Amino acid sequence: MSIATEHQPSRSEFLDIRGIPYHLRHWGQEGAPKLFMMHGWMDVSASFQFVVDHLQHDWHVIAADWRGFGLTKAPATDCYWFPDYLADLDAILQHYSPDEPVNLLGHSMGANVVTMYAGSRPERVRKLIDLEGFGLPSTTPEQAPKRYRRWMDEIRTPMGMKTYATQQEVAQRLQKTNPRLSDDKAAFLAQHWAEQGADGQWAILGDPAHKRVSPILFHTDEMLACWQAVTAPVMWAEAEDTNVWEWMGAKEQARPEIERRLSAFNNLEKHFLTDAGHMLHHDQPALLASLIEAFLLR
Repeated sequence: MSIATEHQPSRSEFLDIRGIPYHLRHWGQEGAPKLFMMHGWMDVSASFQFVVDHLQHDWHVIAADWRGFGLTKAPATDCYWFPDYLADLDAILQHYSPDEPVNLLGHSMGANVVTMYAGSRPERVRKLIDLEGFGLPSTTPEQAPKRYRRWMDEIRTPMGMKTYATQQEVAQRLQKTNPRLSDDKAAFLAQHWAEQGADGQWAILGDPAHKRVSPILFHTDEMLACWQAVTAPVMWAEAEDTNVWEWMGAKEQARPEIERRLSAFNNLEKHFLTDAGHMLHHDQPALLASLIEAFLLR
């Protein structure tokens, strides 16, 4: 496998999606097979650059900044409703591939969106790639009163995002979250993850409202019903050193629940990547690119 030595160029496009000027990032040539990549929480479309750099075949990769992330702004809101992400994705796919099923990849929150979408519109998805989309903690109706109370308390106070004096400080912040991130990768991501304001400070490109608790409880049974309805082959990729499922408990407790959830997919192949954490597309981009292409071309 060849080693990527420079970044594949990308181009930006803004598209009206349900009244919001959505930012879409494109790699590759028009007319090549399409591969849609959807990022996770507090991330941006440029996050997939390192995987794209290692793709060996011709693809037209299309990645969006979700509403309220990156260069996609959103109307003033107290919180974000998960179904909006599905509807946004539906409109994006309808624009770029109205007549053909698509290859669809998501990471973390983005994976939770694309897998639920693939069960809601199974005819629209050719191949589905889930990068650490574990879902969220299961809830019970008894949690609702405290959840609503917490949400109402939180919206009383305006929220802000921490700022940084330099772009280098932004890069260091990224490395604090992911110690495996090299200096050059952190520097690249920092220029897309934050922007400099009129005061000279660098602010994260994410709406602070994303940090508020959702007033709507997560229903695991609804997610699994969507997963059971997926008809496309599914590739699951998980990092051996991930900690994103820690809310499930210790590993010996979490593993059975993870496997229970994954068993909802009818046609699943699983991969576990060593020397990688939750941002596995940053930590092992060459290996991940190889697995993705083998899966899509099989």
